[in-house]
Amino acid sequence: MANRIRLKSLPPLPVRSEEENQRLLKEHQDKLVRIQQAMLFTGQRAVVVFEGMDAAGKGGTIRRLAWALDPRSLKVWPIGAPNEIEAKQHYLQRFWTRMPEYSQIAVFDWSWYGRVLVERVEDLTPSKDWRRAYGEINAFEQQLVDAGIKVVKLFLHVSKNEQRRRLIDRMRDPLKRWKLTYEDFRNRSRWADYVKATEDMLERTSTKAAPWHVVPSDDKPAARIAALGILAERLSAGLDLSLPPLDRRIAQIALKMLGKDTAKRSR
Repeated sequence: MANRIRLKSLPPLPVRSEEENQRLLKEHQDKLVRIQQAMLFTGQRAVVVFEGMDAAGKGGTIRRLAWALDPRSLKVWPIGAPNEIEAKQHYLQRFWTRMPEYSQIAVFDWSWYGRVLVERVEDLTPSKDWRRAYGEINAFEQQLVDAGIKVVKLFLHVSKNEQRRRLIDRMRDPLKRWKLTYEDFRNRSRWADYVKATEDMLERTSTKAAPWHVVPSDDKPAARIAALGILAERLSAGLDLSLPPLDRRIAQIALKMLGKDTAKRSR
């Protein structure tokens, strides 16, 4: 297990100019495009988990990931409370059904970690059940890795003062009010409890197979760059990112149907 992370003591991310932020963002997005192409050709698949405090910037980071990738092999799962049927099943069952097919990337906006976060803090699950869940989750993720699925887990942490500013901004902006929920304010009232639960989660479920990556996110552009950089690094491990040659049969058909200058233009 990992050493205990103290959310209050996270080192700040580098401060960069807007131009540098945009350059790094494009660099990471371009690499993620090549990663997706490599996965399409090799059949590899991945699971990406986003957790974090309310208003930590998960949605904005996921959007910038999704903007770069082909949606046909990317699936984003926004996870809320289980429905009536799911509530009667084992809590991991609904996630098994959302695992990626070959060549796909599945992104979870919230995840199975609700068991040891909101369900723990809000007393929605008996203590013996959420305490047992640490081992169940580690075994679950180990099974994914053993099946050849890359697992990348990111926790975006926003400070209490910055969260307050963002919640006020959401209240004042009609285009952002849809993001506000009762739970945002309920959870804020239990801030210390959520910090304790989060630090326990990071300590108990950061494993060699599926380590946690904690990103301080008071600076949104810096946090997005850090998160996408981690994704690019982790997802590219063991992948050949060189561009594959054009299939010979397709090249022959294209030459016949489109003309002799086809090959020159496609280089």
